[in-house]
Amino acid sequence: MQMAVIEAARNLAGIPDAGSEEFDHETGGKRFTPVVYHLKEWVQGNRKVRRKPGDHKGGTMRLGAYDAVLAEGSRVAGIYGTTTIDERHRHRYEVDTKYREQLEGVGLRFSGMSPDGRLPEIVEWEDHPWFIGVQFHPELKSKPFEPHPLLADFVRAAVANSRLV
Repeated sequence: MQMAVIEAARNLAGIPDAGSEEFDHETGGKRFTPVVYHLKEWVQGNRKVRRKPGDHKGGTMRLGAYDAVLAEGSRVAGIYGTTTIDERHRHRYEVDTKYREQLEGVGLRFSGMSPDGRLPEIVEWEDHPWFIGVQFHPELKSKPFEPHPLLADFVRAAVANSRLV
């Protein structure tokens, strides 16, 4: 999801130097406009967690199951068959919602958000046969004979859109 947002920001939304704070952190200098930033605050259960980019990295991840609210009529709401989900996370960088309007203006829909509306969970291209980017890890809730809904629907769409099958 993060790379999809960076690509859309650079090539469609008019932010040619869009990138991630993670990339700048690696080099020690600021080279990018950070459309993806180091997560500094989130809600876990009933408490607020706060972190600084310079903090020791241990314990600085958004880790575990979190709820998300899906947009009515979105592709992902159709796939899940509901507008509320919970998914497992393991990351410390997030898409910055201050670019949401610009990105949605070029067709990248923010179709899943945290319940407080602050953290993007899912993006999708509205005019694409199947382009969904997620912040969480669907593979962590998938089993060989019970695939995660997104993974199963991706395979369904690949078959449906394949010229080789």
